[in-house]
Amino acid sequence: MGKKNKAQQQQQQQQAPGPEEAESSSAPAAEPRPPVIVVYCGVCDWPLEYCEFGSSFTKCKEWLKEENQELYEKYYSEDALAARLGTISLEAQSALEQDTAKKEAKAEAKAEAEMKKKMSSQVIIKRMERTKRKHVTVISGLDKFGIDLKKAAKQFASKFATGASVTKATAGATDDEIVVQGDVCDEVLEMIEEGVGVLKGVPADNVEIVEEKKKKAGE
Repeated sequence: MGKKNKAQQQQQQQQAPGPEEAESSSAPAAEPRPPVIVVYCGVCDWPLEYCEFGSSFTKCKEWLKEENQELYEKYYSEDALAARLGTISLEAQSALEQDTAKKEAKAEAKAEAEMKKKMSSQVIIKRMERTKRKHVTVISGLDKFGIDLKKAAKQFASKFATGASVTKATAGATDDEIVVQGDVCDEVLEMIEEGVGVLKGVPADNVEIVEEKKKKAGE
């Protein structure tokens, strides 16, 4: 009997939780953390907390005021600004505002210059004769309007079921070109005018079709 009681006591000791185990099992489970919600600005695409460091701060504030008055008050009410500025002097605040205004003016001037350059650019669709029966269509200038040439070439190849590739600029040209096998000038022009697929943002008045015939021997 003594051996049996001793074995039972050892088994009970092994099964019974120790002080640390009992304490951990009785501790409440940690509360799950709610996910952090980040709101991005519709003007600069940055989180709202970083708009003030960008070059479109004034437009960012105007956008937020129209879209979400509650968040606007959170970031830009008098109390919120006072809490953020803290002990900054009036002179420092004024300098900060002037610096922001300069950045915005510089960014607007740059954007305007880029837009003028873009609107003065030309897209040339060139019909080139390889032989009397074979032609290729060469398109240049699309990249000036932010169009990815590789994606455009892939779109042309799929549309016309033919070869299309991006090649380095020919002699006398500065832009890379898309070369499409076959005479598809009119079809390409129509696709650009309608803004099909990736071909968006090119004004119809900026597109021109030209024809380049193969030079004869001795010319």
